[in-house]
Amino acid sequence: MRTTSHTPEKSATRHQANLAQQDAIKLLTEDHDKVKALFDQYEKLGERAHASKQKLAQQICTELTKHTTIEEEIFYPAVRSADKDNEDAVDEALVEHAAAKDLVKQLMAMDAADELFDAKVKVLSEQIHHHIEEEETELFPKARKSDLDLEALGQQMAQRKEEVDV
Repeated sequence: MRTTSHTPEKSATRHQANLAQQDAIKLLTEDHDKVKALFDQYEKLGERAHASKQKLAQQICTELTKHTTIEEEIFYPAVRSADKDNEDAVDEALVEHAAAKDLVKQLMAMDAADELFDAKVKVLSEQIHHHIEEEETELFPKARKSDLDLEALGQQMAQRKEEVDV
């Protein structure tokens, strides 16, 4: 019986191919779906599930940090420059990011057993759900109508997302 070896070169080539095939909006939407699922998991945990809550909150914060980084560094500037009519939507998204990042920072410094931990996760969840709704119904359609190369943007964003150290 012959086993197939997976060389680092083949794995890296396959990985690069996956990066190249990612549309920017698809990548962001997948991130949205992932973080919404994590918030749903969190809400289902019992009051005393502190270790699980801590782990999920950490994962949520990590995902949000990577996501906001690629949006702020790559996606938003591209959408803004594609059409000046997008400026207000991008500005609003940046303000929403700032509020979310503040809560992420607070959560990262807390323990899940702390008094306001659950409340902060709940508020963060509500803010993120609102932000996702606006992006997916307002900003993403504007980006699709523009002349942006969403495949190239997606590739840049996927690469940057892997580089983000949280």
